[in-house]
Amino acid sequence: MKIGELAKAAHTQVETIRYYEREGLLPGATRTAANYRDYAPAHVERLSFIRHCRGLDMTLDEIRVLLRCKDSPSENCGEVNDLIDAHIGHVAERIAELKKLERQLKALRAACREARESSHCGILSGLAAAAREGAGALPTKSGHVQGSHHIH
Repeated sequence: MKIGELAKAAHTQVETIRYYEREGLLPGATRTAANYRDYAPAHVERLSFIRHCRGLDMTLDEIRVLLRCKDSPSENCGEVNDLIDAHIGHVAERIAELKKLERQLKALRAACREARESSHCGILSGLAAAAREGAGALPTKSGHVQGSHHIH
């Protein structure tokens, strides 16, 4: 199948497929005589696996580990277990960060209970004061990518 057919089969943009190939997550396809990429059903399966892992907020490095283990079916899966345990920790940290963010937003909202002139808005005043103090919204301690990984 051509790259457009692979994209459709795996519900993925063509540029994302090329990106995964450049990153070494998806093996390159063979080329036809006309120099078109010729993908096999195994590409659909691997691409779907990658996309599902991305949907679980996994980084490309985490997915590389999973794919390496998946490609070595006779190996012990302890590394996979360790990776998932670490990822659960990242998710728990992100949940804590999101709860902190929710508290901050609720405190801001409480500063302006009714609509008024913007010059007297407690939310805008609170945001401006925090910006002057250099207060960041949510520092990430773990080094794990903050937020969702749904870019690719």
